[in-house]
Amino acid sequence: MMTSLAACVGVQEGEEGEEDDVGVVEQAAFVENALTSNALTSNALTSNALTSNALTSNALTSNALTSNALTSSALRDPLARQLLKYVVSCALPSGARFDINIDGVVYAFDGELGLHKRWGDKDGSCDNACKAWVSACVLSRINHLGIATPISMRGNRCELSSDSTERTAYSNREGAYYGNIFASPPNYYACVSPEKTSIERVCGASLDDCALRVVGSCRDACDKPQSDGSYPNCRDRARDSYGKFPSGTISYAGSVTIFLK
Repeated sequence: MMTSLAACVGVQEGEEGEEDDVGVVEQAAFVENALTSNALTSNALTSNALTSNALTSNALTSNALTSNALTSSALRDPLARQLLKYVVSCALPSGARFDINIDGVVYAFDGELGLHKRWGDKDGSCDNACKAWVSACVLSRINHLGIATPISMRGNRCELSSDSTERTAYSNREGAYYGNIFASPPNYYACVSPEKTSIERVCGASLDDCALRVVGSCRDACDKPQSDGSYPNCRDRARDSYGKFPSGTISYAGSVTIFLK
C-alpha cells in the first residue's frame, strides 16, 4: 500500500476486489506505525470511550465530541489521543481533518488512507465493514517500542493496492492483523506469516506478552493469500488438525497484511 497521490478507482468502497498496479507513487511504506500497545489498553479508554459514533458530523462541525463518542475526559489522556489519531488516519482520506479543543488546547486529527471516507460526512457512521477495516488498519500499525518502521500495508481494498516496485522492496511478510477495536470488550487478533514464529515489531521478543491475541499461522487462520501476498478473511482461531474451523469461529473480511523490507 502506497501513501498514494492517485485516486482509488475501479472498486467502490465496501466492495470486494483488488486493483493491482493502481497508479501509485512509491512513498508508501512510510505510513506512520508507531502506535503503542498501551494506547489500546489505557485505563483512560473506558468501554464507551471509543464507539462507531466517534466521527459523527457533530464532532467534525462543532469541534466537540458527543457524550456517547470519545469523551473529553478520555481525550485528556495522551494515549487516547494517540489512538484517535490512528483511527482518523485509517478511516478518512488525505486532506480530511478535524480539530478538538481539550481544556483550551486544540488537537488536529488528519485523514490519510480513506478506508471509510463516508464516516466523516454529515450524518456519517461506521458500519460493520468500516469497523473491520479501520480496526485492521489500526492494529497493523502498532509498534512494541513506539518507533516508526517502514511497512507495506496490503489487503483486499484498492486503497491498499501495491505495485511491483513496492512488492519487490517489501517482500518480507510479517503477518496479518484484524479484529474489532470498537467492540466491548474489543477484539485484537493477529496471525504470523507461515515461515515465521514471532512478530517482534508488534509483540516484542515474546508472543506471550503481546497486546494482540496471536492465533497461529496465517495459513491456518485465513483464506489462501492473494496475488500481492496478503491474507483475506482471517479468523479468530486456527483450523484444527482436520483443516476445519471450530464451531463459532468468526471471520474478519477486514484483514490487513504487513510486509517489511
